[in-house]
Amino acid sequence: MLPPPNPRKRPYLTKNQGKYSPGPLSDRNLSKFRINFHDGRFEIPGAEAWYNYLQEPYYLLLTIPWWGFLLLMTLSYVAINVIFAIAYLAGGDCIENATPGSLGDAFFFSVQTLTSIGYGSMYPTTTYADIVVTTEALIGITGIALMTGLAFTKFSQPTARVLFSQVATISNYNDIPTLMLRAANQRRNQIIKAEMRIYLMRDEVSTEGEYMRRFYLLKLLRNQTPRFTLSWTIMHQIDESSPLWGATAESLAQTKAMLVVSLSGIDETVAQPIHAPYSYAASDILWGHRFSEIIHQTPEGHHFIDFTDFHDTKPLD
Repeated sequence: MLPPPNPRKRPYLTKNQGKYSPGPLSDRNLSKFRINFHDGRFEIPGAEAWYNYLQEPYYLLLTIPWWGFLLLMTLSYVAINVIFAIAYLAGGDCIENATPGSLGDAFFFSVQTLTSIGYGSMYPTTTYADIVVTTEALIGITGIALMTGLAFTKFSQPTARVLFSQVATISNYNDIPTLMLRAANQRRNQIIKAEMRIYLMRDEVSTEGEYMRRFYLLKLLRNQTPRFTLSWTIMHQIDESSPLWGATAESLAQTKAMLVVSLSGIDETVAQPIHAPYSYAASDILWGHRFSEIIHQTPEGHHFIDFTDFHDTKPLD
């Protein structure tokens, strides 16, 4: 038996005459999964924003900016100590060498207890105070462990600094029309076992008139490299087996075509897998253009890369 409908939950299936169909979905959930088109690109509003995880504390703390993380930890620390200081004051004169009724003395005694400092000048004198101290010590140990773990996780999150060319080009390479784009590693290290994938996304309508967003994996001349250090020109030949065969700039724009690029590999410095995504709308694909040269040679015969013209292209005759 399926549970009764609950419009506040995610979509589910309901049985209708032996068939299963999507159940009702509230406007609130629809707003979470709404997708917009902007210049041919798919955009999910607020998909990368930290406040998108307000109902998931763990992901919220991992995605919140560092200034927000530190501010939240500081406010939580002060709030916990204020709460326990009030608890100590509620027990009367239960702290030795503390001024009776002093919120300041109770607060700093709470700080010493929460962080296990324990200077010894102030200590509990009643059973009530011992119970509060025990509770606060347990919360302090747990809180420090959680804060340390979250801080370490934020520090250790692998990130990729890969630069993609702002445009892609289509021109002949070895007398074959070829889609080309550039990628460069912005760090002074290497990405081990780097792998590049390019997907073509476009709208299609079946012979039955059903709309569908189709994905096609483009075959690359070289989709892997053992060590990605400086620059990489990714190429896809447009032959009869290519999904781009017979396509034009107008047809790509009409079908809201988009190229989704994904680079993955292992960062040699931290020895962790990294991912770098990018996308190109139909308007970002320049037909009859070729990228400017970025590899130059000195008079002494040495080669070097100049990234000044990394995004530049030149039209072909």
